[in-house]
Amino acid sequence: MYDAHGYSPAVRSGDLLFVSGQVGSREDGSPEDSYLGQVERAFANLGAVLQAAGCGFQDIIDVTTFHTDPEAQLPILMPVKERFFPSRPFPTWTAVGVTWRAGFDLEIKVIARIPTA
Repeated sequence: MYDAHGYSPAVRSGDLLFVSGQVGSREDGSPEDSYLGQVERAFANLGAVLQAAGCGFQDIIDVTTFHTDPEAQLPILMPVKERFFPSRPFPTWTAVGVTWRAGFDLEIKVIARIPTA
């Protein structure tokens, strides 16, 4: 998928990892049926990219989320987000309302600090 669209899932720069937006896509690229399913899958996909780079959710310092209907979706997103970021210090977070997400209702983009050995 990444090669077909000409981008990387993540790029390391120094001790920072810039992760491309992750959506709630299944292995075949199709979206999960429900918004909650897309949220759960997007976080799982994000976790896989982080893990491949030697990071975890605790290493995330900045989060940007894109929503097709923020008012309706944020109450569903927040409990899931709180599972992954349960305590301080929380990462910074910017939520953006958008009108188009290529069939998806949520996208999560992050910057993480790569832990030193």
